[in-house]
Amino acid sequence: MRVVVIGAGIIGSSVAYETAKAGARVTVIEAGKIAGGASAASFAWTNATGKRPQSYFALNVAGMRAHLDLSREFGNAPWFHQTGSLEWYSRQEDWAAQQENADQMQDWGYGVEWISKSRLAELEPEIDLSAIGQSPIIYYPEEGWVHPVLYSAGLLRAARERWNASVHAFSPVETIDLSGETKIVRTTKGDVYEADVVINCTGSWADRKLDGVPSIPMASNIGVLGFTLPVASTLQRQFHMDDLDVRPDGAGRLMIHKISVDDVVPELGDLDPKGREAGLLIDAVRKVLPAVQPDDLESIRTTMRPIPSDRLTCSGWVPGVSGYYAAVTHSGVTIAPYLGKAVADEVVRGHVHQSLADFRPDRFIAAKNGMGQRS
Repeated sequence: MRVVVIGAGIIGSSVAYETAKAGARVTVIEAGKIAGGASAASFAWTNATGKRPQSYFALNVAGMRAHLDLSREFGNAPWFHQTGSLEWYSRQEDWAAQQENADQMQDWGYGVEWISKSRLAELEPEIDLSAIGQSPIIYYPEEGWVHPVLYSAGLLRAARERWNASVHAFSPVETIDLSGETKIVRTTKGDVYEADVVINCTGSWADRKLDGVPSIPMASNIGVLGFTLPVASTLQRQFHMDDLDVRPDGAGRLMIHKISVDDVVPELGDLDPKGREAGLLIDAVRKVLPAVQPDDLESIRTTMRPIPSDRLTCSGWVPGVSGYYAAVTHSGVTIAPYLGKAVADEVVRGHVHQSLADFRPDRFIAAKNGMGQRS
């Protein structure tokens, strides 16, 4: 079977790796750099915390477990860090919702530990306990984080070396012709690729209009991430305080996300690491980590986070066309290794995954000529 995977972010690389391993002849086409879209500017938190409905929670848990399996498969997976994560809310009015969510997560079998401030000080001694006050603190021991660019590079290299997959960066797709038994993908560079199945892993670009294929409705939004200079800090775990998310990012750098900063950035573009948005990020972090200094922000990036219109994963054969499969999700970092396996099972092996039953594209796209399975 010939498979063309469009998109080489964390989802596309997972799908390419697993479909190649399953025996397909795989070609990957990426419009820009490998993992150069949302994957390059993602907080990359592996978790199922607060994910609903339960089928979506279960999908994220499966992804977390698949990261462990993939790490064992590679022997050395420098992209994966299962460090656990910490959570607290400074406002008392938020504590009841935190308790309710923790109870639900525990009922569904998720790892949740309520810890004391003294235990937090043992885990992360550089966190200023005065910033926490009397807030209840949760430790999620199974959670972690990923370097998505390293992940994508590692899986695509393995797909090339082990199963002769081909990867083409800086090759935007112009048209897709699914009308015949052989599917034709043409790029803006004039290259033509033939396939039996085309898999759309384009993330926030999945709603792009292309001749011959329906688009996936998206509600993607802008995300902002700050990256510090190397800081003399031994922080090992990510923490989540109110709308602030902070984690280590290698070589002493910290990654910072704050939802309220996302809300004040109207469009993609370069931001000044000394500007207003940067100040909001660094000021928030310094209240928790005194080692961070006012001028420690090295860069600030924006990205378009891929979110299907109902905020749930979209994975399956696209109705109304033949041989066209979509794999698009907001929880890409968490789900990626599991979704890669599931897509390979469905596309190459013909095994239907019931775990994806609630996430099919036909909830968005009315079928015209059957359900879109490959001919």
